[in-house]
Amino acid sequence: MILVCGGAGYIGSHTVYELIDRGEEVIIVDNFQTGHRGALHPKAKLYDGDIRDKDFLDKVFGENNIDAVIHFAANSLVGDSMESPLKYYDNNLYGTLVLLKAMNRHGVKKIVFSSTAAVYGEPENIPIVETDKTEPTNPYGETKLAMEKMFKWADTAHDIKYISLRYFNVAGAHESGEIGEDHNPETHLIPLILQVPLGKRDFISIFGENYDTTDGTCIRDYIHITDLADAHILAVEKLRKDKISSIYNLGNGEGFSVKEMIEASRSVTGHPIPARISERRPGDPAKLIASSERAKKELGWKPKFTSVEDIIKSAWKWHQNKPKGFEA
Repeated sequence: MILVCGGAGYIGSHTVYELIDRGEEVIIVDNFQTGHRGALHPKAKLYDGDIRDKDFLDKVFGENNIDAVIHFAANSLVGDSMESPLKYYDNNLYGTLVLLKAMNRHGVKKIVFSSTAAVYGEPENIPIVETDKTEPTNPYGETKLAMEKMFKWADTAHDIKYISLRYFNVAGAHESGEIGEDHNPETHLIPLILQVPLGKRDFISIFGENYDTTDGTCIRDYIHITDLADAHILAVEKLRKDKISSIYNLGNGEGFSVKEMIEASRSVTGHPIPARISERRPGDPAKLIASSERAKKELGWKPKFTSVEDIIKSAWKWHQNKPKGFEA
C-alpha cells in the first residue's frame, strides 16, 4: 500500500493513475490547497487533511498498512517563494518534518520525494549532473534542498531510505485526456501557449530573445507527466528491492527553446499563436538541461515521450476536453 501526499495535484494525480494501473493500493492525502477533487482516481482512498497535522497523520498511518510514501505535497512557485518565503518553509520544510516523524513512529521506512532542479541554482555545467554544486537562488529551491538534507539525516539516524527526484519542466497530460494540468495562476509555458488557441489570451509573451542560445530564447528541459510518474514508481520499486537512498535527475537531456515550443504548438494546434517579445525576467538562466543517465542506468527509466510534439499533443487533448479545467 502506497501513501501519495499531494495525490490530487498535477504530478501526484498522474502518479496515482499509473500506480493503480499497475495493481498498487493507493491512499491519497491532500488538503486541496492547489489540488483538484476532479483529479482523484475513483479507486484511491482519500484522506482530506494537511501533512502538518500530527494527529491527522497518525490516523492515516494507524488505519492503513503503508509500505512506502511518495511525497508531492509542497508549494512550488519560484516567484511566489520570493514574495512569501516563510510560507514555503512552513509547508515544505515543516510539513516534511511532521511527515518524517510520523513515518518513524509507525515504522514506515521508504519515501520517494519530488524534488527540483532548482536546488542547483545557476548551473555550472550543461547538462547538469547529480554531483554538481547545489546553490539555490530562491526559497523554493532552498526549501527543497533542505528537505533532501533532512531525508539524509533521517536515513542516518532512523534508517528511513529515500530517493529524491530532481526535475525541470513537467508537461503534457494523461493519454485519456481526463486529467491534466490545471493551475491557478498558470505559470508553465505549454499551458500558457495553449491559452492562445483556446481564446483565453491574444498572444504569448517571450521574455527576452538575446540569450546566448541558438535563437536567443531560453532553453529548458521538458519531461512528459506520464514518464515522470513512471520514474516515481520505479523509485519505489528500487527502494523495495535495494533499500539504498539516492538522488536522480530526470529530464530529456537536450532541451528546447521558447520559440521552438511555440512553433511546435502552432504545428499541433493549427493556430498561428501570435508571440510578442517582452523584457527578460530576472534570474532566468539561458539554459537548464538535466542529464538523466544515472536514472536510466540505475532505475531502468526509459522515457516514452521523447518528442515535444507528442508532449504538446497530450496537453492539447486535455485542454480541448476540459477548457475550463477541473472545476468546469
